[in-house]
Amino acid sequence: MSFKNKIAVVTGGATGLGFGIASHLASQGATVVITGRRQQQLDQAVASIGASASAIKADISNLAELDALYREIKTTHGRIDVLVANAGVGYLAPLGAITEAHYDQIFNTNVKGVTFTVQGALPLMPSGASIVIIGSTASIDPGPGLSVYGASKAALRNLVRSWIQEIKPSGVRINLVSPGPVDTPSLRGMFPDSVDETLAFLRGRSMVGRIGEPQDIARAVAFVASEQSGYINGVELFLDGGASQI
Repeated sequence: MSFKNKIAVVTGGATGLGFGIASHLASQGATVVITGRRQQQLDQAVASIGASASAIKADISNLAELDALYREIKTTHGRIDVLVANAGVGYLAPLGAITEAHYDQIFNTNVKGVTFTVQGALPLMPSGASIVIIGSTASIDPGPGLSVYGASKAALRNLVRSWIQEIKPSGVRINLVSPGPVDTPSLRGMFPDSVDETLAFLRGRSMVGRIGEPQDIARAVAFVASEQSGYINGVELFLDGGASQI
């Protein structure tokens, strides 16, 4: 599998899952552009990935910043061959404790942000290009406190199902990769007072005896984005060790 001479954009690529995806695509030959909201993290990520990576500071929930992002990519690279819409947020909030701010932040990033990330990229994507949207198994198995987050990820499924019909003449594919728990700082940050207990519980639910690592998801994203999967379009691929299937 090679991404030589391919331009890949990974939103939320400075840390965690996005960084793992960006690093893997770069290792396979891609020229990678990562985005994020924090310049220091972006700079550190680029230094770690190497010369094939660059960063553009952008908040995907801000349409003006998205427009600026795509103007810069068009000027610098001219096109996008792979778009990984990874940037997202999630917080625990059980019914009765959901606030308007909580709801708005999650939907503005996970639904609005992804919508305009994809829409803005399409004019730069040639036939044969690929879009991979990062969902979550929370869309079908949210668990307590994850209703709003799960709903935002479930929305992505229907967006993809409609979009592949709307862009049929373009030759661009769109697929959804939905991980279960992945050992990242964001997952650990959701359970600051019970990290060890939570990780043990999640490992116990997995049919392979562990939770995911960023590299697990990165390899799947690379396959779905590659020419080897050229007949795969509009699917949702669940990556959770089988936990959501029981």
